[in-house]
Amino acid sequence: MNSLLILGAMIAAGYLLGELASRLGLPRVSGYILAGLALNPDLTGFVSHDFVQNTDTVTSLSLALLTFAVGGTLALAPLKELGRGILLLALGEAELAALLVTAGCLVVLPFFLDSGGAFLTTVVPLAVLLGSLASPTDPSATLAVLHQYKAKGLVSFSIMAAAALDDAFGIINFSVATVISSVLITHSSGQFTALIEPVVSIFGAIALGAGAGFGFHYIPRLLRADADGLLVVLVVGLLALCYGLSTALGLDQLLATMSMGMVVVNFGKNRDRIFRLLEEYLEPLVFVVFFTVSGTLLDFAILLRYLPLVLLFVVFRVGGKLGGAYVGATLGRTSSNVRRYAGWGLIPQGGIVIGLALVLQRDPAFDEISGILLSVIIGATVLHELIGPLTAKLAIQKSGEIPPSR
Repeated sequence: MNSLLILGAMIAAGYLLGELASRLGLPRVSGYILAGLALNPDLTGFVSHDFVQNTDTVTSLSLALLTFAVGGTLALAPLKELGRGILLLALGEAELAALLVTAGCLVVLPFFLDSGGAFLTTVVPLAVLLGSLASPTDPSATLAVLHQYKAKGLVSFSIMAAAALDDAFGIINFSVATVISSVLITHSSGQFTALIEPVVSIFGAIALGAGAGFGFHYIPRLLRADADGLLVVLVVGLLALCYGLSTALGLDQLLATMSMGMVVVNFGKNRDRIFRLLEEYLEPLVFVVFFTVSGTLLDFAILLRYLPLVLLFVVFRVGGKLGGAYVGATLGRTSSNVRRYAGWGLIPQGGIVIGLALVLQRDPAFDEISGILLSVIIGATVLHELIGPLTAKLAIQKSGEIPPSR
């Protein structure tokens, strides 16, 4: 079927269900995801599997724009004032979520897997890897909610700042988990040299993103081209280059584009204009496309097969996020509102965790568990993206950061 026809139908369906969700008092993001589920190839057949499998470019560019906007929330002045509290908040919720999911999976996985005597070579590696993938948060879903309700305040800032730090913790956790799992599965010890890879991935991505951010600052000045439309063209082009180069160099794409946003918001001459232009004119389209396409990625047969494990993963992770955020925020001496509500804004998950899960499928050492891992992560991602916007709205509503007119 015509690809443009499918894309047009997806955008239209996302827009309509998003507006319906808004009229019902729900975040628009929930409507976008439901539209994607309704158009899922396994349900209607209107959207083909081939189309879904070839949406990488669209979703990658959308993710680059969204994470750039997340980086734009990290202005240095408020971060210096709240830095310790934000760091402990992010560390607490990321690591406790990983620990709870790992511990929970060690208990329940033997009931789901026919591992026989292979507890150390099957159950433990899968539990450790699933635990590491519990750390990251998808900030784009929460960002969409904050923008929809024009939320501003300490809780909103803390949620976005903690979410922006989650990828770094998640990459480190996943890299260490991959090394441990590989050693257990292959009975080798030389793999520990791979621990240097997350360091290169993180700091290389930050350097690349910073370079792109400074490029956005200086290029318009050198060329004397700072019209609104040209600024949008430049930022989209630099984001595509930043994301593409990160992929080619084996760096973390999301950290790179977040770093670019952070540099722009702190050093860019046109920082206020570019984020305003993106929020008003580009982000609505990006949100509709990204979340509607995400809903079409789910394989319902796989989801049903491992549904109990998916639900347990979600329960353990949510418990870790809420408890870790409260403990971390308390140790960081943040406000009572941040301690009570920030964790509820850190529930969404997607993007990078699916990418990390796909990485394992390329390594023959993980053939026995990579399919299960990917199934659980995709199923859990859909559930997190459905409940996450609702809990994010609850958090900012309870903290009093939604303007009365919203």
